[in-house]
Amino acid sequence: MMMLILASTADSAAAQPIDWLGIFRTAISCLSIAAGLFFVLAGTLGVLRLPDFYTRLHAAGMTDTLGAELILLGLIIQSGFTQMSLKLLLVAFFLLLTSPTATHAVAHAAYKAGLKPILGKYRAPEPESEVK
Repeated sequence: MMMLILASTADSAAAQPIDWLGIFRTAISCLSIAAGLFFVLAGTLGVLRLPDFYTRLHAAGMTDTLGAELILLGLIIQSGFTQMSLKLLLVAFFLLLTSPTATHAVAHAAYKAGLKPILGKYRAPEPESEVK
């Protein structure tokens, strides 16, 4: 009985044509999401490694905007031509307008509050000797 079921599913799977458009759409959306993830992780490293508030804010603002846009683009491609893709497009447009504006507002508020940037050549602190 089990052999009959396996044989019938193998015959029906072999008869179906390959959906090349679906495979292409999935590959492009995966690449876009992976590129967005790369930029978000690069922004995270920038926030952790850069020396002062302004450079950290620049790293976070630039890379997170691009990363989020690429992730949303991948989701739009994956969802196809549906109402969901229109909603994702509106979210992407809203994010494209608000993220740089918010970054600029935070930087301007920090400057007005008296936070000065580090000027000149920055040198990383020397590693501390091991404590035993």
